Amino acid sequence: MPKAKPRERQAPATPPSAPSKDLQVLAHPAAHRDYTIRFSLDEFTCLCPLTGQPDFARFQIEMVCDRLCIELKSLKMYFWSYRNEGAFHEDVTNTILDDIVKATQPRFARISAAWNVRGGIYTDVVAEYRKKGWKPAPRVELPAHAHDG
Repeated sequence: MPKAKPRERQAPATPPSAPSKDLQVLAHPAAHRDYTIRFSLDEFTCLCPLTGQPDFARFQIEMVCDRLCIELKSLKMYFWSYRNEGAFHEDVTNTILDDIVKATQPRFARISAAWNVRGGIYTDVVAEYRKKGWKPAPRVELPAHAHDG
């Protein structure tokens, strides 16, 4: 009996997802409380605006939301949208912060971008936003527990 030829998966006519600058939001489920949401994105890519060579970074976003939160798939598509764009490290980090603040109007947001080496130099860019009048609650330091080592 002849062996059946393997069936190759065909590419869809329209990809199931595509890069987008449209940051979607959702209602904050606990708007009465300050708490931190932390997103880590390890695969950011854009292009050097001078050489066209790829730049790679790890982003961490920390937010204390107010009434809105970022929808994660839209955040992924948003970061993907930079893949073929030329951008300086400082500019793209601050632009991302501005876009997140515009979409969500958080109480607080911090963007930390750890850029891979370029010319023997590692670059870290940290940008913050704080809503006017918002003050974080003081940090509570709990005593060490006997099982904490």
